[in-house]
Amino acid sequence: MNGPLSGRRLLLIGPGYAARSVAAGVLVQGGGVAATLRDPSRAAELQAQGIDTVALSPQALEGVSDLLISAPPGPEGCPALAALGPLPAGLRWIGYYSSTAVYGDCGGDWIDETRAPAPRTADAKGRLVAEAAWQEAAARAGAALDILRIAGIYGPGGRNVLGQLRAGTARAIVKPGQVFNRIHRDDIVGATLAAMASPVTERLTNLSDGAPCPASQLLLGVAGMLGLPPPPQVAFEDAGLPPGAAGFYAENRRLRNDRLLALPGFRLRYPDWRHGYRAIIEE
Repeated sequence: MNGPLSGRRLLLIGPGYAARSVAAGVLVQGGGVAATLRDPSRAAELQAQGIDTVALSPQALEGVSDLLISAPPGPEGCPALAALGPLPAGLRWIGYYSSTAVYGDCGGDWIDETRAPAPRTADAKGRLVAEAAWQEAAARAGAALDILRIAGIYGPGGRNVLGQLRAGTARAIVKPGQVFNRIHRDDIVGATLAAMASPVTERLTNLSDGAPCPASQLLLGVAGMLGLPPPPQVAFEDAGLPPGAAGFYAENRRLRNDRLLALPGFRLRYPDWRHGYRAIIEE
């Protein structure tokens, strides 16, 4: 099938959950896809999906028109950039998957892309360093760049709360005033493909459904969709969460998504968790 991405060749740096679905979209539109792998045992799985596998080296860029980086950063930024070396002048588009965690704690305020980053975690600090490095590399190569700051990802295939609810292990942690932002995997894919199809010199976009809500509200609502009893509600201070999980509750922000909605050719399929989870349950 031919489409806006026909004839393009995308290289995935880190073929993760959302990136693999982006690859499927590129292939459907007549493009080609390759991916770098740290775990060779996954090569057969990707090749069965029509994705070529290559080593992370300058040679991986041969014949590539587009780059999508979804690999996590290190403390010094994106390790893949150093491994690739100078980017070729013929590169058309670069997409970098960052995180809305770079904004840090905003006290529950509504914010957009004009908010100055204030990262608090090591991962968020590394992503901000990586963003700057990819900005510099894209400018040197003359490539378009999309920095896509992604909220909490959910979707089919286990990236959701259905398993916990069905197993009876879910707890609704209650912290008054605390909300989380999220986006369905398929809307990440739609935004990425739209950005590839309409590249501009540099673009920064928050990927969020624009409907933040407490995690407890989502759990109780999805339990109702499944016809299950509501999970127990536990006050945050009594939950005994490990440091990693507790860290998510230390930051509170509400993300506007006006830039996402204005992306040429993009339409938000799941404007809130209710629409997204109904689709997952139906699947």
